Amino acid sequence: MLNFFRSFLKSKFGAIIGLLVLGVIAIAFASGDIAGFNSSSGVSAGTPVVTVGGESVNADTLDQGAKRALERVRQQSPNVTMKVLLEQGGLEQVLGELIDRTALFAFGTKNGVTISDRLVDSELAQIPAFQGVDGKFDQTVFRQALAQQRISEPALRDDIRESLVARELVTPAQIGSTMSQFAAKRYASLLDETRNGTVIALPSLLFAPDKQPTDADLATFYKSHSAQFIRPERRTIRYAVVTEDQLKAAAPPTDAEIAARFTANKAAYAAKDNRRITQLIVPTEAAAKAVVAEVEKGKGLEAAAQEKGLSAAKLEFFSQEDLSTQFSPAVAQAVFAAPLGKLAAPQKSVLGWHVIRVDEEQKTPARTLADVKSELSTQVAADKRRKAFSDTLAAIEEQFSDGSNLNEVAKSIGGQVQTTQPVTADGGLYMKPGQTLPEQLRPVLTTAFSMEQEQPQVAEVERGKSFVIYDVTAIAPSAPAPLAQIKDDVKLAWAVDIGSKAAKAAALKMQADIRKGRTVEQVIAASGKKLPPPQQVAMSRATLAAALRSGRQVPPPVSLMFHMAKTTVKVQSAEGERGWFVVQLKDIVPGKVESEDMVKSTQNELGQQLGQAYADALGHAVRKAVGVKRNDAAIKAVRDQLAGTASAN
Repeated sequence: MLNFFRSFLKSKFGAIIGLLVLGVIAIAFASGDIAGFNSSSGVSAGTPVVTVGGESVNADTLDQGAKRALERVRQQSPNVTMKVLLEQGGLEQVLGELIDRTALFAFGTKNGVTISDRLVDSELAQIPAFQGVDGKFDQTVFRQALAQQRISEPALRDDIRESLVARELVTPAQIGSTMSQFAAKRYASLLDETRNGTVIALPSLLFAPDKQPTDADLATFYKSHSAQFIRPERRTIRYAVVTEDQLKAAAPPTDAEIAARFTANKAAYAAKDNRRITQLIVPTEAAAKAVVAEVEKGKGLEAAAQEKGLSAAKLEFFSQEDLSTQFSPAVAQAVFAAPLGKLAAPQKSVLGWHVIRVDEEQKTPARTLADVKSELSTQVAADKRRKAFSDTLAAIEEQFSDGSNLNEVAKSIGGQVQTTQPVTADGGLYMKPGQTLPEQLRPVLTTAFSMEQEQPQVAEVERGKSFVIYDVTAIAPSAPAPLAQIKDDVKLAWAVDIGSKAAKAAALKMQADIRKGRTVEQVIAASGKKLPPPQQVAMSRATLAAALRSGRQVPPPVSLMFHMAKTTVKVQSAEGERGWFVVQLKDIVPGKVESEDMVKSTQNELGQQLGQAYADALGHAVRKAVGVKRNDAAIKAVRDQLAGTASAN
């Protein structure tokens, strides 16, 4: 269930990405004013859970790190609870990554690795959450984002600084690693090998007991397997969608407002006289006159330039003022004195002598206020509507801040309040497959699953055209479903569990018998069950890799064959204890390495893996060098707090 969480932090880029991911986790809880760890065990939020080279990781940091990890896991598996995360080793995973990052920072600081404020500024500017609509860093957006997450700027900067120090140390250890050509060639031959074998399937239900379980059997099984029946967190959202048309209409534009807009943009309505030109710049007046003479005899300006190893550039429209500013007043006067399609008299600028052909002219007469009044009226009206829309959002936020509830605000703006069915974090309606929440609520779903009950908020749905006011009226936490409601499901799971144990025993017996020389047909007959016919499987490693890259499911026994030695027999479980497989690998046909490019590509890939190994070794060495001291009592207190088993004083 947590495979993606583990594999992500253990990928070939894990040493860098893992550190940066933990940096992002730390960003979300780095500020001391965030409500986080609140243990009743006597361990405070600031108590160190581990000390690394003089730097501390405190209880609140670990607590919030685990919660952030759970949020990421739930994006893939909404049913996962904190209890499951803890049972799967998630807390130790987070703590280990925090220790690595802190150790690298302590080591780097001690050895003179410093990060300037300017570099931190550069990193901040690249974070999308802090960028405005133009894609550039926006100070206002930055402040709002920090306020929303309740993060202080110094804490955020310190977190980025630590991540950068870690990256400065790890990156040199990873890059530039090269595997030998001999090893790469041997490995490349594996990439196109073909493996074939036989797979025997033993479905669990074939081995399930014939008798029905008693209520006591089911109760005992349910208690010990409660995590198997967890229902996801559900929330009921109350909301009202309001469109621009429902708001009070803005006052129509006045003549004074239209006149003011005209005055502010008067240059846009002035008369225009522009020229589009093709230009060649040469170093001397003599060269310019020679080009003019060739053109006057019938040669094109482009051809004359090309013969001299030069290029004539086609430029966009210029006004006389623009040309004068960019080149020189003399050049501009000559261009605007020349007839359309002809060359202007050569003139000089700081760039050299200009030979210019006038290709096109664009003349627009001046427009008066009366000419553009209708256009300006539309612009002013649109601006007033946008302002009214923004003012409404600001007023609603102020009403909510003053204690108004959702119904009161909705009534004041003519919004119709609606309530969703219980919704899960992925947007689906609980216990209603295929049904989802209204599309207008999609943009606020994440926020709705992080906010408190009956704390209304407002958010735009379509920028400048519609918004939604919403709150959460009911929260059903993720927990096992009551036994009475899922008795049939528990009964089936009980049968699968017992059948799986019996199927495993049968599979292990088959494995032992095949190793003693018995055939597949003989062991199937000896099982006493009507098993599915054995499957003959053959696949190349290239086909396997292509399937994995495309996201297609590969049967577990097929994947297992690529981790076996020739003529061996292995046993493997099916997902969800639905059965077991006995896999016999019969033959391995090596691939042929016919391309040097394939060997080089393999060298690069293995080099990355080697770099990861170097980075891991560096991490272990740094830990040892700086020293790591765990506070097991504090770690246990964090675990108990997260599990909800902390004892009250």
